[in-house]
Amino acid sequence: MTDKIKASYKKSKNIYDDTLTQDKWWSRLYIKLFWGGVDDNEIARKVLSYIPSDFNGKLLDVPVGTAVFTVEKYASMSQAQITCLDYSEDMLEQAKARFVGRGIEYVQSLQGDVGNLPFEQESFDVVLSMNGFHAFPDKEKAFAETYRVLKKGGKFISCFYIKGESKITDWLVNTILAKKGWFTAPFDTVRSLRQTLFDKYTIDDFHVEGAMVYFCATKK
Repeated sequence: MTDKIKASYKKSKNIYDDTLTQDKWWSRLYIKLFWGGVDDNEIARKVLSYIPSDFNGKLLDVPVGTAVFTVEKYASMSQAQITCLDYSEDMLEQAKARFVGRGIEYVQSLQGDVGNLPFEQESFDVVLSMNGFHAFPDKEKAFAETYRVLKKGGKFISCFYIKGESKITDWLVNTILAKKGWFTAPFDTVRSLRQTLFDKYTIDDFHVEGAMVYFCATKK
């Protein structure tokens, strides 16, 4: 499964950014037809707004992807200690190049697995996970590890695909995206996600737009 995920993101590395940012006509059409026109750019803006501009603590970004949404935010966070991790070396190399291009020298970029994070318990003030949990093959471990490395009172900030909100998006995910390795079942519903978060976090903000969920939660 992990090899399939690596291969899928290697194949998509040249279209990944255009698809998410809707920078091309075909990507805008794809989002309109299969994702109900949900604007990933706007969701990313809202998600990143949960992080104060003057944040000076320790942040873990997993998966960093290509950093297409985060590079500008990180450029304004020179007092923060930012660690970016991704399982895909292809995505990580693009992120590194993007950081270099913006003159960002204070971000540490690592290849690694969210299910086995190479960090001590309660290491980070914020754990950010954008568009990751629908791809992680072992979501139970991913939730456990992101919780483990987050400090008590720290913020867990995330956005990802949620099933049961759009029939056409569910069809796309199950028949194409999951089979190609970009997404990995099982997928959370709104109800199951809230249950997962409830025991360990206080939910500060929680929104569903189309088949996407984004939220900010505080570790109890």
